[in-house]
Amino acid sequence: MISKPDKNKTRQRRHARVRGKISGTSERPRLNVFRSNKNIYAQLIDDVAGVTLASASTLDKEIAATDNKTAQATAVGELIAKRAIAAGHKDVVFDRGGYLYHGRVQALAEAARENGLEF
Repeated sequence: MISKPDKNKTRQRRHARVRGKISGTSERPRLNVFRSNKNIYAQLIDDVAGVTLASASTLDKEIAATDNKTAQATAVGELIAKRAIAAGHKDVVFDRGGYLYHGRVQALAEAARENGLEF
């Protein structure tokens, strides 16, 4: 019997491969994206100190839950960009978390770029 590969396990393998190459610092933190079926989360992470500098998700009160998921991801990208710039971080390293740069991940990244983040 042929079994289907576990999509999350292959995503985690891709993410681990990417994480071996990129890392966030206090000058240039890592913008990490996690996408679940219902929500999308973004964090600015300083890997040297091991702290989260800013975060945003669709669970925040500023994000309207009535929009479709791509519009919510765009709103999360705008919110993380505003919070990052308020914290004094303009240059970031984008970590797509092993997901394809398409759909909600792409919408979040482009919204963050349009609102002032550089990556």
